[in-house]
Amino acid sequence: MRLHIAVIGGGIGGLTAAVALRQAGFEVDTYEQAPELTEVGGGINMAPNATRVLRRLGLGEGLDREGVRPLRTHQRRWLDGRTLQSAPLNPLCEELYGAPHMTIHRADLLAVIAAAFPADRVHLGHRLVGLAERRGCAEAWFDNGERITVDVLVGADGIHSAVRAALFGAEDPAFAGCVAYRGLVPVERIADIRLELGSQSWVGPGAHLVHYFVSRGRLLNFVGWTEHDEWNREDWTDRATVARALAAFAGWHDQVRTIIAAAETCFIWALFDRDPLPRWSVGHTTLLGDACHPMYPFMGQGAAMAIEDGATLAACLRAVPDPAEALLRYERLRLPRVTQLQQMSRANKTRFHLPDGPAQEMRDAEWARAGDRSPDTLRWLYEFDTAKVTPARA
Repeated sequence: MRLHIAVIGGGIGGLTAAVALRQAGFEVDTYEQAPELTEVGGGINMAPNATRVLRRLGLGEGLDREGVRPLRTHQRRWLDGRTLQSAPLNPLCEELYGAPHMTIHRADLLAVIAAAFPADRVHLGHRLVGLAERRGCAEAWFDNGERITVDVLVGADGIHSAVRAALFGAEDPAFAGCVAYRGLVPVERIADIRLELGSQSWVGPGAHLVHYFVSRGRLLNFVGWTEHDEWNREDWTDRATVARALAAFAGWHDQVRTIIAAAETCFIWALFDRDPLPRWSVGHTTLLGDACHPMYPFMGQGAAMAIEDGATLAACLRAVPDPAEALLRYERLRLPRVTQLQQMSRANKTRFHLPDGPAQEMRDAEWARAGDRSPDTLRWLYEFDTAKVTPARA
C-alpha cells in the first residue's frame, strides 16, 4: 500500500521532509498556513551532516549556486579582537565527511528545497485548527473548511506548533532571556575591512555576534545576541533600528560596529524555548523539527536537526510496514541526538556570554588548547549519516 502523508508546515524542515518522503515513494501533500512560502530570518549555517542529506536528495546544484563555502571558523574576543580559536572548514569538511560546510540565506535555501517538490502538492492558506485519530488514519481540518484523511500526519509547524498543541495540549514557549539583532550588509559597503571568507563570532559579557557571507557571497549576514530580562514585542519591534543595535554593542571592537553600521535596516527578534518532549508521536501523527525539539541557535544545528528528522522519518516509514510502529521507531532514533544538542546549545548561551573574569579566562584557555569548533572535534556531530541508521522495527 502506498501511504498518503500530510506534512503540516512549509518551512525548511517541513519541505525537506516532504521531498524525502516523496523520493521514498510515498504520496505527499504539504499544508502551509501562510499565503506563500517564506522564511523569516537571514542566514543559516549548514554543517556537513545537513548538506549531506540535502545533496543526497538531489539539491547539491542549488546549494552550490546560492550558498557560500566558508574557509574557516574563527572566534574572537569582543573588545580587542584577539583570536580565541580558529579552524579550517573547507575543503576539509568535504575531505573528512563527504559534504561541505555552507552558509546560505534562509529564503534561498527554502527556494532550493521547494524546487524539488511539486508546486501543486503545496497547499497554501491552510491553517490547521484540529486533528483526530480515525480508524488507523489521521484526520485534520483547516480554518478554510477543508478536511483531509491521511495515513500519516507530520507536524513540522514550528515552535508554536498547532499539531503539538493538539497532541499534548497548548503551552506557550518560554522567553529565553535573549534578543537578537540581525542585518544583511552588501559586501561593497565593507570592502575596506577585507573580511576573510569565513564564519566569525565575537564573544563578550552578556552578548555575542556572528557574521558570515550568504547570497552567492554578495551579502554579509550578521546576528548579534544580547541578554535581557523580559520581552515586550511592541517596544522591541518599534525600536529595531541600526542605532539601537549599535547601542547594544557599544564598546565592542571596531569591526563589529562597522559591520552593524553598514546595514540598511536592522531587525530584532526574541529567542523562545521549550523543554524537551519525552515523546513526539501519537498513533499516526508525529512531530518534526522545532515543533518537538526547538533549540537555541548556539550550536548552529536547529535546521540541521529538522533536516535529519525528515530523512530518518522517510527511512523508517519505508522500512517498517506499520505506520504507527514506524513513527515510534523514528522518535526513538532521533530523541537522544536532538536532546543532547538542545542541552549543548543551552550550555553555550552561558559559555558565550561569560563576563570578563576567571571563568571567561578559563574558557578562553580551554578554547586555545583544545577548541570545540574544529571539524575534527565535531566528528561525532558531522559524520552522523541518516542513511546508515538502521530503521529496524520498534
